[in-house]
Order: sequence, then structure tokens, then C-alpha cells
Amino acid sequence: MKLRELADITGGRVSGDPEIEITGVSGINEAGEGDITLLSDRKYLEDVLNSHASAVIVREEPEGLRASMLVVDNPQLAFAKALEVLCRRPFRPAGVSERAFVGTNVSMGKDVSVHPFACISGNVTIGARVVIFPGVYIGEDVSIGDDSVVYANVTIRENVKIGRRVTVHAGAVIGADGFGYVFDRGVHRKIPQVGGVIIEDDVEIGANVAIDRATTGYTVVGSGTKIDNLVQIAHNVKIGKNCIIVAQTGISGSVEIGDGVVLGGQVGVRDHVKIGSGAMAGAQSGITGDIPAGEVYSGTPAIPHRTWLRAQSIYGKLPEYLRRLRDLERKLNRV
Repeated sequence: MKLRELADITGGRVSGDPEIEITGVSGINEAGEGDITLLSDRKYLEDVLNSHASAVIVREEPEGLRASMLVVDNPQLAFAKALEVLCRRPFRPAGVSERAFVGTNVSMGKDVSVHPFACISGNVTIGARVVIFPGVYIGEDVSIGDDSVVYANVTIRENVKIGRRVTVHAGAVIGADGFGYVFDRGVHRKIPQVGGVIIEDDVEIGANVAIDRATTGYTVVGSGTKIDNLVQIAHNVKIGKNCIIVAQTGISGSVEIGDGVVLGGQVGVRDHVKIGSGAMAGAQSGITGDIPAGEVYSGTPAIPHRTWLRAQSIYGKLPEYLRRLRDLERKLNRV
């Protein structure tokens, strides 16, 4: 499309030639003629000046840039929109493969795609334009909303409700039994896990994520939340809207997480903890107690981030402090 057309889509303005043809989206160093690229930080300015891109998405117009510019308030958002309109393949429904298994009393909306070797159990409801890739297992009494995509080898167990525009990446397991046992006379006896899982609209679930069913009631992931690969979410967890859960995070049972929470990579959360809306936890934090809304915590056990930074600065000096303490002890012993 023309650069001016892309400007209309992204709400930006063109500096340079609005009639230049944009045929692709690329990184700075790989971009060639016809490509548009992104200047997200001025530290990459020299790379952009040497790039062969036909256009650059920027927040402010840098001096010396020969390429045309798309000037926007949020360059990364504009870059995402450019990828969406220029690189995404048009949706073409494939229908239901003869090599897929479909149980009884299954309801499907318009333009559904069910690929070979998918298995759909009875009493399942699938919305319009849903895509189910090979090797997917869907248990009984599951519902999947319009425009959702379930990639290969996903397991969705019984009594799971998935909203609209949800993406579930390969290998994820939704609705496995929660990890619940009671110790009795030397034996760990299983607590039946009879609840379900609710995934609200616009959620993205990464590859090999595990979301356990509730003991009773539902494990809930709120609308707009994005879950990275290899995350564990235990039974009866409640996650709010528009949260970010980064890879290898583990959330124990009955944790309550508010809206807009960010958990960095490899965060561990103890059971029954409450994390307030807008809170953040740095990578590898060990959360053992409640975190108030809007606070930033780091470390294990997790403490306020500024306190953790001061503690870290002291930690690196401990060998020197120990040496000085021993010198003082030796001097005192000689007195």
C-alpha cells in the first residue's frame, strides 16, 4: 500500500513522499527497498541512517534521514499495525477435515476450520471462524468463542470455557487436574478436582502453558491478559484483565491477581497471595506475601524494588566489608 494509506490506518502523518509503495515490514538491518522499519530508540539512529528501508516509523523526525517517515505518537503500536495489515495472510476457512473426530451434539459456527487428527468430544460449542489445528483434543462441555485459534497438540479438558479472539499456542494444557492432596496415615490421598477453567476474551496463551482446573468453581484468566510460554497457573487462581505473565512463572493455588499486573520471568507466587491491580514483580521474584496495588517488588522473598536495589548494592560489597571487619578484629585482639 501507499505510505499515506498506512498513515491513515495508524493515525500518523507522512514526512517525505506519501506515494511511496510499501510492500513489506522488516528490521532495520534487514530492510530493503519497499520495506518500512521502526526506530524505537535513538540509540539505533546510526543503523537507521545506513538502512536501505524506503520508510521509517518514528516518534520524532531525526536529522539526516533520507527515507520517508511515518511520524506517530506510539511507533511500536504503528509497527504492530503495519505487520498486521502487510504480513498477515487472509483468513480462508478450511472446513472440517474428514480425518478429524467430532463427537455428538457438537455445535459449530460459520467458517470453522478443523484440521486432520483433531478430536472434539461431545457437547462442545465452537464459535464462528474458529481454527483448530492438528492433534488438538477438546473434552466434553467445552465452549470456544468466535475468532479463536487453537494451535497443534493443545489439550483442552472438560468444562473449560474459552472466550472470543483467544489464541492458544502449541502444547498448552488447559483444565488439567489441580495439584491437591491430603495426607492420611502415610498416604497422599487425591482431592477430586471437579471445577473448570474460564478464559475470557482476547487472551493469548503461550506454548506449553499449563492452566489447572479448579477444585470447585473456576480458575479464571481475565480478558486481554497475555501469558508467555512455559507458565504454570494452579487451581482456583483468579487473574484480572490485561495482565502480563512472562515465561516460566509459577502461580500457586488460590492466588488472586488484579488488573494490569506484570509478573517478570521465573516469578514464583505462594498460594493464597493477593496481588493488587497495577503491581509489578521483577524477574525471579519469590512472592510470599500480599503486594499492594501499584507497587513494584523484586527479590526473594520479594520486597519493594527500591529497597531491593539498595540491598543489592550492599550485597556486592559484603566481601570487602568482611575483610575490613576481620582487620578490625585483629587490631582489637592486639590491644
